[in-house]
Amino acid sequence: MELTYKAAGVDIDAGNETVALIKDSVKSTYRPEVLGDLGGFGGLFALNTKKYKEPVLVSGTDGVGTKLKLAFMLDKHDTIGQDAVAMCVNDILAQGAEPLFFLDYLAVGKLNPTQAAQIVDGVAAACREAGCALIGGETAEMAGFYKDGEYDVAGFAVGVAERGKLITGDNIRAGDVILGLPSSGLHSNGFSLVRKIVFDIKHMNPNEYIGELGKTLGEELLTPTRLYPKICLPLIEKYTINGMAHITGGGFFDNIARLLPKNLDATITADAWDPPLIFDLMKMWGELSAAEMYRTFNMGIGMVIIASPIEAAKIRVDLAAKREPCFDLGRIVRGTGQVSVKGGAFDE
Repeated sequence: MELTYKAAGVDIDAGNETVALIKDSVKSTYRPEVLGDLGGFGGLFALNTKKYKEPVLVSGTDGVGTKLKLAFMLDKHDTIGQDAVAMCVNDILAQGAEPLFFLDYLAVGKLNPTQAAQIVDGVAAACREAGCALIGGETAEMAGFYKDGEYDVAGFAVGVAERGKLITGDNIRAGDVILGLPSSGLHSNGFSLVRKIVFDIKHMNPNEYIGELGKTLGEELLTPTRLYPKICLPLIEKYTINGMAHITGGGFFDNIARLLPKNLDATITADAWDPPLIFDLMKMWGELSAAEMYRTFNMGIGMVIIASPIEAAKIRVDLAAKREPCFDLGRIVRGTGQVSVKGGAFDE
């Protein structure tokens, strides 16, 4: 048999088929600033400089992590793309940036065009929801590197903010209010611990129905990361926000601390909200301490907003009018740049 690239494990025709399958989905995300079409060597985006006095580009990159193992186990790939987008756009949103465009990177062992299209369809749907354009990406077929059916997906987002509206945490003051917006569940962090608990310790099946949750374990664990741009961008435009934190790896302690001036602390009252049941189950099944829970997981809060009491009151009213839940998590006090959580499981 003649030795070919396909015989070595890379199918160029499958790559072309994948591009054909995703083309309409990708084009559905385009904003007016997008130039050119799918298939160029680079994605083209013409920034509307007339819209900003001092535009600042803000970028972020991330992947989905070991949550992908659940997608492989369940052969469900249509939502995992939202996790890839959300982890990036939520990060740049926390600095006040409107997401403009996204590029994805999909690496596979053997390219399955249908599977790849499901993943990219999820990416495109999330981009539409976040208001950003999917202007390019890379699908890499790496024979022998990944098992058949397995892959990695990551990406990066670029956004823009008015220099005067950048959210850096520098303006946080003692007395500021800490507000929290609910998460959709575990999002995309802590899954190495989650898998250790449910598969190695409890020996559970992802198709097992969990009565308390009203769904299977796999359905709960694969719930995609919530996208916050549509909720938060109007707030950033209308109100003075001193700090925002996307609660991802590091939970409350590390992510909120990244914002704090060295002479201030954040005090969180755990009784201010009820975390979704999945967090109680993880704590019980894994016999985890409260401190471990709040440093590993988002505990039901995906985005934190810090503002003065006056601005926080306006934000609450605004969100209530839109029927968007918002929790009063705590206050900023004088201190040494630390985050503390009190009440709830911390008092047990």
